[in-house]
Amino acid sequence: MILTMLELLVAFSTVWFTTSHGSYRSPIYRAGVQYPFNNHTLSWKERVDDLVSRLTVDEISDQMAYGGRSTHAPGIPRLGIKPYPWGSECNRGDAEAGPATSFPQSIGLAATFSSETLFLVAEATGVEVRAKFNNYSRHEYYGEHTSASCWSPVINIMRDPRWGRNQETYGEDPFLSGVMVTAYVKGLQGNHDRYIRANAGCKHFDAYGGPENIPSSRFSFDAKVTERDLRMTFLPAFKMCVDAGTYSLMCSYNSVNGVPACANKRLLTDILRDEWGFKGYVISDEGAIEFIMSGHNYTANVIDTVAAAVNAGTNLEDGPYEMTYFAYISKAVAQGKLSEAVIRKAVKPLFYTRMRLGLFDPPALNPYASLDPDNVVQSPRHRNLSLLSAMQTFVLLKNNGFLPLPTGKTWNVVAVVGPFADNVYGMFGGYAPEPDPKYVITPRKGLQNIAHEVRYSPGCLNSDPACNHYNNTDIARAVNGTEIVFVFLGTGAGIESEGNDRNSTDLPGHQLQLLKDAAEYSASAPLVLVLMNAGPLDISWAKQNPRVVAILECFFPAQATGEALRRILFNDGPMANPAGRLPATWPMHLDQYPPITDYTMENRTYRYFTAEPLYPFGYGLSYSKFTYRSLDIRPTQVRYGDVINIDVYVSNDGPRYDGEEVVQVYVQWSNLSLPSPHLQLVSFGRYPIKNGFGVTAHFEVPLERLAVWSDHPPGFVTLKGAYTVYAGGQQPNQKTAAPSNLLTGTFVVI
Repeated sequence: MILTMLELLVAFSTVWFTTSHGSYRSPIYRAGVQYPFNNHTLSWKERVDDLVSRLTVDEISDQMAYGGRSTHAPGIPRLGIKPYPWGSECNRGDAEAGPATSFPQSIGLAATFSSETLFLVAEATGVEVRAKFNNYSRHEYYGEHTSASCWSPVINIMRDPRWGRNQETYGEDPFLSGVMVTAYVKGLQGNHDRYIRANAGCKHFDAYGGPENIPSSRFSFDAKVTERDLRMTFLPAFKMCVDAGTYSLMCSYNSVNGVPACANKRLLTDILRDEWGFKGYVISDEGAIEFIMSGHNYTANVIDTVAAAVNAGTNLEDGPYEMTYFAYISKAVAQGKLSEAVIRKAVKPLFYTRMRLGLFDPPALNPYASLDPDNVVQSPRHRNLSLLSAMQTFVLLKNNGFLPLPTGKTWNVVAVVGPFADNVYGMFGGYAPEPDPKYVITPRKGLQNIAHEVRYSPGCLNSDPACNHYNNTDIARAVNGTEIVFVFLGTGAGIESEGNDRNSTDLPGHQLQLLKDAAEYSASAPLVLVLMNAGPLDISWAKQNPRVVAILECFFPAQATGEALRRILFNDGPMANPAGRLPATWPMHLDQYPPITDYTMENRTYRYFTAEPLYPFGYGLSYSKFTYRSLDIRPTQVRYGDVINIDVYVSNDGPRYDGEEVVQVYVQWSNLSLPSPHLQLVSFGRYPIKNGFGVTAHFEVPLERLAVWSDHPPGFVTLKGAYTVYAGGQQPNQKTAAPSNLLTGTFVVI
């Protein structure tokens, strides 16, 4: 369709327009003239091809250059195309973009071992993200984090306890991470047959798991990864993200075997697109294109940097400034470093995504276009989901029978102490949504009515988790003469977060001394230790000391922390019997791990760990006692392509509480002709079981899930021979174990 200049003038009237930070007025359509790309009866391919064919090289450059939070893709007035902001942080709620429901941090959501819970959280997140985007768009506001395109979820493997970004991940297991990301993508994007609610963007691709800043910078770090570890550990969750239908991936800051991730053709094209069939777009991490040259010294100038990234498969730059490197795409084309065909192909997934969001169709056709923030943001349903999901994240690490507390009892005096007892900021972790303060409940507030007097002391100056300034006198005052002491310790985003690695798993500052002082000055009062952290902590003193009667790991539960905690402590209501499980191994000490810069998987994660952990992956206690009574595996002889059916019967034997049990199925190889994990989680599920009753948990395990990598010839291989199956509420053969039993069985690959 070719329009004359007169027809263009009749069709559109542009009021005024500026680029990334300026204001924009949409063109006014006249005389009903439309381009084919606006015709919703055509195929997506026809529409995208038509639109991109009309763009100039400079316009393509602009569309690919401005994907950052401080910029946005400019509008194209002559075609009636509005600006579009490309990034929102949506890991567990709409973060850093005004009021939103705040759900538990991702590492806590992983501890639920419930893909159903994660789906609901992602769905609620997508609803709020889209509703706010609709409102921003109506008002032509394109500021930071106003997009319907998410830079989420984070699915990097928690390979080292020191890494600052462990809290954003789904833990250390590739399969658990993959199941969770599948639920997230489907929940966020919705199930409409034509439109997506918001689009996911799995990150950071790939082999990104520390260091952030200790002992070296992520902006220049080169991860040396074997092909086996890449295929068996770092790639699987991203493959499952692609299979789930994500529209985007974000390439990471680091290099992988000498090639920066955002200029890594093997990752972004050979594996991602050619092997996996990914059709979406790749966006760089913020400033990662610049660091190809300035951090990794991989290129010598801006033009070569741009050419390396685009030719490798990066479609969009998240640049920290208005003048991004991709703004030089047109110059790279002029110099012959990029072809026009390459950039036309590269820009197509960007417009395809916007079309699937419904931005080129009449709003009446798109059910997501009617979402209104006044009706959904911080709605009662979402606030209740925040509460229930927080309860599901809690992992009971120790309990000598003290918990649950007796319902209805009111104590005379209890103490609530520690830097996380009344620390609003500390409950949320990094990249947190910002709920209305009236919906935020700290532990102190949640426990304020359990006694006639609730004494409080943070112990650490200004509730600072670093706890460099400690007041033991005030702790002594708070705990003296109390009947129970609740001690709230942990890390917080100031100690472990993006850009902040830890060099120790010790409790920060004087926190351990605070715990010991609480025990000393409270005479014989029982101590309940409550932790808020992501990476493992050395709490061996608390684990071994009988004065600490219970330890509850809460991660970063967000806005409903205090009420979730109260319900769990008293087993008050549905889902109040703790059933969370650790999504990562807690080592006894850091000497059990290689240096953070060593990307070997030896002695990392439960799959390759050979030492005795403080707490193992998959560990968690309950107020109920569960018994595993039968394990049925069929068929017992399988061939490649078969599915193994596993039925596990488990009962809740009380003593008197309904509860939930996380059933875990692990497989162990006997044929060790190729290097294999010591153990592999192959399926799991979280099941509510009433006291005195049981359920049959059914799992279907495709045999390909047990394939291992062969270097010669390269590819995945299913090894023949016997496999051992373990089914129960935990890993097998652990010294620190839940009281429930495990069942074993076998099958043979022939």
